[in-house]
Order: sequence, then C-alpha cells, then structure tokens
Amino acid sequence: MSLPDYTMPQMPVKQGPRRSPASTGGVARHGPEDVARAAQLACVLEASAEKPGNVTPSHDFDDTSYEDMLCSAITLGRELGRAGERGVGETVLTAVRASRGAAGANTNLGIALLLAPLARAAVGTGGGPLRGRLGNVLRALTVEDARDAYAAIRVAGPGGLDEPVEHDVREEPRVTLREAMAAAAQRDTIASEYVTDHAVTFELGLPALADSLGDGLRPRDAIVELALCLLAAVPDTLIARKRGAEAAGRVSAGARRVLAAGGVRNAGGRTALAEFDASLRRDGNALNPGTTADLVTSVLFVALLEGVL
Repeated sequence: MSLPDYTMPQMPVKQGPRRSPASTGGVARHGPEDVARAAQLACVLEASAEKPGNVTPSHDFDDTSYEDMLCSAITLGRELGRAGERGVGETVLTAVRASRGAAGANTNLGIALLLAPLARAAVGTGGGPLRGRLGNVLRALTVEDARDAYAAIRVAGPGGLDEPVEHDVREEPRVTLREAMAAAAQRDTIASEYVTDHAVTFELGLPALADSLGDGLRPRDAIVELALCLLAAVPDTLIARKRGAEAAGRVSAGARRVLAAGGVRNAGGRTALAEFDASLRRDGNALNPGTTADLVTSVLFVALLEGVL
C-alpha cells in the first residue's frame, strides 16, 4: 500500500478575535488543552458541514455514521493534546487506536497523519510561525515514526494494502517517515503535505477559508466552499486510488462547475451543489472525496490555532 490514501449537529460558530501574539517571537503559544480543543472542533466542524460526497449530519455511510465521526473527534483530540510528549508516529498510532475503539471504523487515519505533526509544532518550545515550526518537526521525523505510522495504517485497515509499492507498511521500515512519504507524494496528497510543509493546507486552503469568511459566509458555508476549492484544485487521491485518476479528474471538474455556478453563494449554485453531491453518492458512495475531507480538517485546525476561525 502507498502512504497514505484513506478515508476517512450542525452548529453555529462565531468568528472570534485573533489570538494575541506571544511575547517571544511574535507567535501565539498553544498549550496541550488548546491543541486538543482545536483538533476536536476542527473534526466536528468538518463533519458537520454538508460537504459533497462525505459523511454529514444528513448522510451516513453503510459503515460510518455522523455519530461515529463525532466520537472519533473527541478521542482524536485527546491524543493530539499529548503530541508534545511523544513522537509524531506514536501520536498517529494512539489516535487511530483510540478512534477505532470509539467508532469501530477507519474514520480519521488521514486526519491523524495530517494533524499529528501540526499538533507537535503547535505545542513545541521553538519560536517562529507555526508553519516554520512544522517544517522543523517534519525534518526531524525518524524511522521509529515510520514504524508507528505503518502500525497505525495496519490498525485502520484501509484498502490498498496489497498494492506493490516501494515502502510496504506490512514490512519493517528502512527509512524515516518523511522519506516514506516522499516516495508516495506523487500519488497521494497527504504524503505530499509531509514533504511540502503542508503546502495545500497553508497556501491553498487557509487563504480560501479566510476569503470566504471575509466575504461574510457562515462558517458552515465557508467550509463547504473550502472543500469545493480544494477539490477543484487538487484531484482527490482516495477517489484516484479507488476509481482511477480519470474519475478523480472528472470529480475535480465537477467541483469547478459548482463554484462557477455560485456554489453556496446563490440558489443556482446550491442546485448545482446538490446535483454534484448526489452524483458522488451513487454506487455506495464510490466517489467519496475522503482525502479532501482530511485536508479540510487540517485547514480548520490551523485556522483555529491561528485565530482565522
């Protein structure tokens, strides 16, 4: 199997004031409780927005319900709050084990992989912006991190474990987790985030969310627009793995058409969004953009830590 490639109550949220920068380095400091709460809220907000093709309050999957997503959010947040006490790989493994125990399904392997290094960077003692600290965390990943991440993937049990790849998660790792991700980066967006210091999260997703909120969209609508923007720009690698690159490309083109029609911003766009959503849910949710949902959660986590949301 390649690394990674998975899947993974509507509520009002008010945009609060930005955090005051820390006295050292001009950067807000975050304690373990801040990180745990941000992770839980990011997961709840992602699941609660009516994003096309994903589990939402009005759409369960056969093996995963909206309630499963909420239970997973609570357990994952607790584990991410401890990210400063252990390695990134161990945080991913404990988060996946806890979530699997709470929901009985693979609900957040991709989320755990994306958020674990961010959480460690957020609670770290170094100075500078969050993304710079993230880069330091990613460059310091070890073979032990890879060993724990491989174990997490086996616990989650996503499809594709039989695919021939350079670094098989069923074998003892020979490289660091970042090196393993680099080998998969061309075929998996989550892996690519590990070698670009979360470029999609920081350079595409965060500005898109800030623009939507700045235009006055409600947070839930802004999250749907964020999902559409990410999907339009970055073909979903879960869809590509399950249905092929051509299918993933068609879904991205569909997201661009919805945005061009207005998306969440007008009646015509919402009609196009509903039709797009229905098309993704045919054949047992075969076109579920699960990697996009994981990236949405990553953006929300950063937005909450940095006071954008």
